[in-house]
Parts: sequence; structure tokens; C-alpha cells
Amino acid sequence: MKVVVVAMFEPGEDTGDRPGEYQLWVEREHLDRVIPLAAGYRHVRMNRDGVLGMLTGVGTSKAAASVMALGLDPRFDLSHAYWLVAGTAGIDPKIGSVGSAAWARWVVDGDMGTEVDLRDAPADWPTGLLAKDRSAPYQLPAPPAQSIEANMAHALNVPLVDWAYRLSRGVPLADDAGIAALRAAYGGEAARPPFVLEGDNQTSVRFWYGARMNERARRWVGYWTGGKGVFATAAEEDSGIMQALMQLAGAGRARLDRVLVLRAASDYTVPPPGMTAIQLLTEEAKTGPVGTTQALENLYRTGAPVIRYLAD
Repeated sequence: MKVVVVAMFEPGEDTGDRPGEYQLWVEREHLDRVIPLAAGYRHVRMNRDGVLGMLTGVGTSKAAASVMALGLDPRFDLSHAYWLVAGTAGIDPKIGSVGSAAWARWVVDGDMGTEVDLRDAPADWPTGLLAKDRSAPYQLPAPPAQSIEANMAHALNVPLVDWAYRLSRGVPLADDAGIAALRAAYGGEAARPPFVLEGDNQTSVRFWYGARMNERARRWVGYWTGGKGVFATAAEEDSGIMQALMQLAGAGRARLDRVLVLRAASDYTVPPPGMTAIQLLTEEAKTGPVGTTQALENLYRTGAPVIRYLAD
């Protein structure tokens, strides 16, 4: 096996209906060979060029379990395979725009920690989320990013990430009037047409909205990476996938220096000026993220030249 493409969300069938994160890869990369995976979330698919696609299901636990199921299956030799984790996300408007695609250098766990309701916390606390074994937010020194308690920050192979970015940054990305109208309410990077960038991922199984939560994500990523990481995208599964790959690497069944994480923005983590976080939440609960169609298209367009080069 040369390349594994990992998608998380697919609302229907693998082909022929409304696409999620998996369908464009299946159809356009001709992943026509279906292989049952009894312990997986769904069967896996392959093409004749050595590209294998898998769907993990949504959330950290399903993603970790699905990747372990594939990695431990004796039918597959993934010991030298490249992995592309490819999904949608919210994006920090300080860093990028809806429809843009971000290659991560860091994956940071946004769930593990100690939490105090802010109504019970000192008035000067910016958040109720603390690192485990710390008694105040962002208390220094930070605990080790990898420990017996948790693996909070995963550093990806920067030369590989930089190479993937250089290879894909000139790819024309999809745009339309709907996301252009949304962008117009913002300034700076958030107002740009979709583009390819490098920016880091914070995962959480909880969807969140608003400037306060966004600032927490920025500081949380910086805290756990020693100031090296820059929060760009908010997603769910990547810390679970990285944990599974770490354990597979320990068994000689995967290589951590061959892992790429790509997230394309279906919406912003902060509402536009004049809209509250609750208003944005309410709107998306009815219609879904406004940029989902373009994010799915741009996720594929950005990742495809990378997997084709690696499989060739």
C-alpha cells in the first residue's frame, strides 16, 4: 500500500448521492475495489495505483478505532504507507477564509484537561479549561505535550508538510457567490478568495462558536506547542487518528513521518461583525455550514496532486 486517504464524514453511500468527505476521493481516484473490514466503521476501497481509502465515522473515538482496525488487519502492509487525513473544519478568520485548505504542522487535543465552570472561577480567568495537574489557565511550565496522562500535541513532519504545501498551493480552488458574500463581511485573510495555506489544527468532539472560544483555541495551541503552533482549523478527529497511528508505529505498522493532515474550511469559527455566536449556531443548525460544498471540492483539489505524486 502506498497511500491511505482517511475521511471521516459521509452522509450516504460512497458514490452517487450527496457527497461528504469521502465520495469525491472514491469517484475521482477510482477506488473501485471494495474490501470488507469487519472491525471497521465501513468497508475500505482501493485503486490499482496503491491508494486505499477509508471512512472512519465522526468523532475522536470512532476515528481512532477505525484506524486501528485497518492498521492491525494482517491483509494490509501499511508499514511504509503515507497517510492523508482529509476533512472539513471551521477556520480562524485571522488565518484564512471559508473554502481555503490548510496543511497542519501540529495537531493539538482540545478536549483533555481539567474544566471549571467560569461562574465558579476567579473573575480574571479567561477560560475554565486548564491543563491537567495545573491550577490556573495556561499555567507555566506547561506539562509535557506527550505523557502518561495524554498526548496533547502531535508534531507532524515539517519538511513533508512544507513539500505538500508547495506542491498544492497553486491549485485553482472552487468559489461561488454564496461564500463570497460571507467573506465580504470580514476583513484581512478572512476576506480572501479560497487559498491553500499552512496552519495548525485543534481537535474537539464538541462543536464551538464565538470569539472567546476562538481565543481559547489560539492560546491552547500555543501553550501545548511551546509557541510554535498557530491555530487555524477546528475539527474533531485528528488527535484520535494521531494516537492510533502512534500506537501502530510502535508496532512497526505505520510511520509517523509519513502523515499529512489537510482540513478545508466550511465555515468560520467566529461570526461576522454584527452577528452573535448564538445567531451563527442557530443558523448553521438549520442549514449547515454555508461553505461545505466548496470545502469538499477544495479538499479534494488540494490533496489530489499530493497523493498522486506519492502513489506514482
